[in-house]
Amino acid sequence: MRDKIIPGIYSEIDPLETVIIHTPGPEVENMNPENAERALYSDILNLSVAGQEYKQFNNVLSKFAHTLEVSDLLREVLEIPPAREALLKKICRSKESGVILNQLESLDNLALSDVLIQGMPKNYDTLSNFLSKERFSLKPLHNFFFTRDSAVVHTDQIYISKMASQVRARESMIMEVIFNHHPLFSSEVLYPAENAMAFEKIWYEGGDILTAREDILVIGKGVRTSSRGIDFIVESLKQNKVSRKHILVQELPSEPESFIHLDMVFTFLNRDHCMLFEPIILKNNKYQTVHIDIENGKVKSIRYIDDLLSGLESLGMSLKPILTGGTKDLWVQEREQWHSGANFFALAPGKVLGYSRNEYTMEEMSKHGYEIINAKDFLDGTKVPGSKDQFVISLEGSELARGGGGARCMTMPIVRQRN
Repeated sequence: MRDKIIPGIYSEIDPLETVIIHTPGPEVENMNPENAERALYSDILNLSVAGQEYKQFNNVLSKFAHTLEVSDLLREVLEIPPAREALLKKICRSKESGVILNQLESLDNLALSDVLIQGMPKNYDTLSNFLSKERFSLKPLHNFFFTRDSAVVHTDQIYISKMASQVRARESMIMEVIFNHHPLFSSEVLYPAENAMAFEKIWYEGGDILTAREDILVIGKGVRTSSRGIDFIVESLKQNKVSRKHILVQELPSEPESFIHLDMVFTFLNRDHCMLFEPIILKNNKYQTVHIDIENGKVKSIRYIDDLLSGLESLGMSLKPILTGGTKDLWVQEREQWHSGANFFALAPGKVLGYSRNEYTMEEMSKHGYEIINAKDFLDGTKVPGSKDQFVISLEGSELARGGGGARCMTMPIVRQRN
């Protein structure tokens, strides 16, 4: 019997202990050019290449923390009859049709866990199915290897995300049943879809939610996280009348698609460093920053502030920015931001993962005292972190980056050592 995991995230950079991931499988190729956009992709990934890149990422991650695979957790929780029944009914209800429920119920747990992620092809045994242009009765979860988005841990609280797109709704349903029913977890779960406040315009995703400190959340407001989604989080924080909380809200552009989440333009690297895309976070533009101050269970104030860094500094967090794409050329900054150049993931303070393809970003990291270590060299022992307290393990990611996310996107931290 494995020990229970008590979730706890009190900072983006505390040493990582436990993280949930999902190795991409056939679901990322179960699409064609016609439905790629609906699947939230701008292109179709080559699974054989993406799989090798992800294997390297997983191998590095496993050197620092305990990794849990979504597919394993799902198979295990499906062994619990009430959990299995609740999940299937919820999935079929969301489709506004129970016509596939009998098919799903007939599958054994191994086959069912695969179908729930990879999709279920249509049976062409009716005229309607034969004439339909849809290939799947249950659509594949093309985006699930970006596990960051479907659930968020802040302090000891788990928030199941309310995804902006119906294409990703089942990801949240799966994570909700895992956290609520799997014997491995002991936690309180909040799920807007099960809450009376969860009316139409509430949505939020984990890529937009960063825990700066136990008392500070930084949240992006954009196409994937709405103002009402942030209001839902505020309401939950107000329930704790003892602690004071601050939320810094950063508005994001609605396009291009590389700005879908805050962590595509801003991530924490160390106690005194952050990575950011300068044109959105620091330069004068129309994207505003708001400070919400919660005290004694009430919203004490909501006000505009100059920018994200000044807001953090006013709360005692002074951060030096490192710029995505370097400092010399806006064109290079835009190019590298597009390929997740700001999307770093902290293994511990000053020890981070990022894509090697973003050469100018890596060069800028080096200028700020970070040792750049190629992932291949790290894994075969050719190069190990030296005496420097700061390093970047640079990952191969030419194919993975085309999916629209980086190292932070592909991780859902559950436990970090509290410093």
